[in-house]
Amino acid sequence: MVEILHQKGEEVERNMSRVTLEDVSRAAGVSRSTASLVLRGSSRIPEATSDRVRLAMAELGYVYNRHAANMRRSGSMTLGLIVTDIRNPYFAGLTMTIEEAAHDAGYTLFVGYSRDDVERQYQQLETMVQQQVDGIFLLPATGSELNPICGIIDRSSVPVLQLARYFSEELDYVGPDNIAAGRQLARHLSSLGVTSAVLIGGPEHSSARTERIKGLESGFSGSGVTFDASRSAATTNNAAGGSEGVARVLDQGIWPDCIIAYSDAVALGIYAELRRRNLEPGRDVSVASFDDIAMAELLLPPLTSVSTYPELIGRKATEKLLDRIRDSSLEPQRSLIEPTLKVRASTAQWRPRT
Repeated sequence: MVEILHQKGEEVERNMSRVTLEDVSRAAGVSRSTASLVLRGSSRIPEATSDRVRLAMAELGYVYNRHAANMRRSGSMTLGLIVTDIRNPYFAGLTMTIEEAAHDAGYTLFVGYSRDDVERQYQQLETMVQQQVDGIFLLPATGSELNPICGIIDRSSVPVLQLARYFSEELDYVGPDNIAAGRQLARHLSSLGVTSAVLIGGPEHSSARTERIKGLESGFSGSGVTFDASRSAATTNNAAGGSEGVARVLDQGIWPDCIIAYSDAVALGIYAELRRRNLEPGRDVSVASFDDIAMAELLLPPLTSVSTYPELIGRKATEKLLDRIRDSSLEPQRSLIEPTLKVRASTAQWRPRT
């Protein structure tokens, strides 16, 4: 009998351990951040809402791992950073800035690379939590979902800040204002007399690509420029993706006035593929881009690009994550860095075809 009761106790414990804060928030009809604030005793939440959340906790058998939370508050003075690909110069600059800012604040930074693979990303998150980092910067892999990450957060109390891309408004986010960037670029191209444009590159379902398309559509609206997002070529965010994407478009018989690269890394491949086809960037077709990495102005012709300031993003992200570590009861924060258009010869020297 004692053994049976022991087994039943273990079964109940296992069932209870599966209940996450996400389950509680869904049952109570509130956001995960609201449920988290209730758990931490925040005075910002109305009493009726707090009661509803606590009732859901009791009914579901949710148990808060306060020991883990206390361990987190003691601090290891380490932070984690997971990015998709360090070979991208933009992400390399972002990583260097975060490492410097973390160092200045007295922290050591652990870095992992997901290669834009969700499963690899989750494994790295788990590993960093096991290493007892105080917080994690995450440049999300395409296809990231909130529930698995929230499960890690709930068990460990380690805050996660989304960087450059996002997949949820329940977590802090710092990145460029991609809609404004797309709008600035579109208006510039319209002023040159461009009549057609196509976007090349970028992960198909990433928030950054979606927002850049939205900004381009907004900027081109009413200008007479033909920009069909459905004809854009989604690819990997590198030179190989740029070459592949522009080849795909040109092979369909499409020859736009302007090819817009998702990023400067993609633009490198676009330049190469155009020249393989005896087309000169900036003369036969204008080329524009996003990010404004250091090499953009060194290309021939120098590349028109919208600067999205990875250094500013890195410093702001570090500031926000440290704020979150100090006060976990804060509402989710969303910080956007204003972009700046840098006009160069790849668009400025182009003239409409006659």
